[in-house]
Amino acid sequence: MPSGASLHLNFNNLYRKNTDCRTMASSKVSLLAALCSLAILFSCISSTQSASCCLRYSRRRMPPCSRVLGYTIQTIKTSCDINAIIFHLPGAFVCADPSKHSTQIRMKCVDDKRRVIKEIIKDAPANTTSA
Repeated sequence: MPSGASLHLNFNNLYRKNTDCRTMASSKVSLLAALCSLAILFSCISSTQSASCCLRYSRRRMPPCSRVLGYTIQTIKTSCDINAIIFHLPGAFVCADPSKHSTQIRMKCVDDKRRVIKEIIKDAPANTTSA
């Protein structure tokens, strides 16, 4: 039969092991909760894309075609509230209504500029370096 001191020592060892197991389990639960929170936060951020969506159409006059560098088509299928054409200007973006005639004219102008540039590149000599 174990002595009182030996029994007390065994109880302390058992208590310490239980406490260590609880602490380790608690740490794992905390880590799992943090990872789940990050996963939820990341999925919310990536699905909303509110920073890249036009929320309303610009009221200012459409810039001339010479200033337009390109455009992006925004649809309501991409987590945005409205359909829009986002014109890319040097240092700015302009949100336009895709149903407006002026918007369609700017889009055609940009498409024509791209087509001309592609033809120039295609027709350019393959080796432009001199010896």
